[in-house]
Amino acid sequence: MREKLVVVGQGYVGLPLAMRAVDAGFDVVGIDVDDWRVKRLNAGESFVEDIGDDQVAAALSCGRYLASTDYADAAGFDVCVITVPTPLSEGAPDLCHIASAGRSIAPLLRPGATVVLESTTYPGTTEEYLLPILEDGSGLRAPEDFLLGYSPERIDPGNAVWRLDNTPKVVSGLDETSLERIQGFYRRVVDQVVPVSSLQVAELCKLLENTFRHVNIALVNELSIFAEQLGIDVWEAIDAASTKPFGFMRFTPGPGVGGHCLPIDPSYLSWKVKRSLGHNFRFVELANDINDHMPDHVVNRLMLALNQRGKALNGSRVVVLGLAYKKNAGDCRESPAIEVVRALHKLGARVRAADPHAADCRLPAGIEIVEATRRELAEADAVLVLTDHDDFDYELVREVSPYVFDTRNRCRGPNVEVL
Repeated sequence: MREKLVVVGQGYVGLPLAMRAVDAGFDVVGIDVDDWRVKRLNAGESFVEDIGDDQVAAALSCGRYLASTDYADAAGFDVCVITVPTPLSEGAPDLCHIASAGRSIAPLLRPGATVVLESTTYPGTTEEYLLPILEDGSGLRAPEDFLLGYSPERIDPGNAVWRLDNTPKVVSGLDETSLERIQGFYRRVVDQVVPVSSLQVAELCKLLENTFRHVNIALVNELSIFAEQLGIDVWEAIDAASTKPFGFMRFTPGPGVGGHCLPIDPSYLSWKVKRSLGHNFRFVELANDINDHMPDHVVNRLMLALNQRGKALNGSRVVVLGLAYKKNAGDCRESPAIEVVRALHKLGARVRAADPHAADCRLPAGIEIVEATRRELAEADAVLVLTDHDDFDYELVREVSPYVFDTRNRCRGPNVEVL
């Protein structure tokens, strides 16, 4: 008899897991509160770049996948994985989506079932927050009646090399039996499982990974500001340092940080340290300050460059290349490019934006979405590269644009300035 898996959340984390589990032989129900997403999925259409329409269609045709907004379809599950968003609200963790998922799943819990949280959160969430919700709503107790664990997601949208199946998966359990059961589940869907000793270690692991990236990106962002003022090419220095085979890891500057991890996850850790220990996590707070101000720095650099060319930002035609938070992906969540566009629009620039990947980007009214054609680039007062999608023709950008400010170091030429 096939096992039934419920994946709560069918976004960038949940949908790849659902598709991989279908391939592994599970009967999968993907729960999502977004009716538009569910309708598209049940029509065989994917909205996640890493999952093709053919994969969704194949999962549907084999009869082992159903997308639904109704938790009644989750009844009788053997394993439930929760992959819902965990945003910030006024600087504090907002766990409302975890709470909602927990309350909805709890009445469906039955003895022997397993629940795994994958949403990024602070240490203690699974045991201190989710567990009581599940127990109160089900009348069952863990680990005596049902099993509980935490496994941090490691999805990197647009990464064709490291996918769900070949990225090592950290797993943890409330007790040894839970850990064994959760290891067994993930071994069926990924190549390598990495067990750790406690839920809190797994929760901290995810925050450590993203805080490490956040702090190092802040380092090179601030370095790029000072290097420009010193007349030094920071990109050449980074290239040179990257030749060292030990003791150095390459990070590059940009217009800020975005996505579902970096602008949020380190703040979860900082919040937990402050709340539990009464201390400020100074590295995180400094990194937040630097990275949060990079969009303003980009706007100021562009404004200065236009002034030097006898133009005011107000009224200038600015073509923005890229709205997503990273290249070759369409995810606009917390994208610094969106912040730059908003600031330019507020200052009176006539902003036109091109992005072949981005969808559902909330832009101010009056900003036109265009293609990066020869004519569009040539008629711009400035072209601003914010997300370095491979789809853009950078040779054309250099050739016809009167001025280019490139925050990603994809263009080099006499009419180009880099961040």
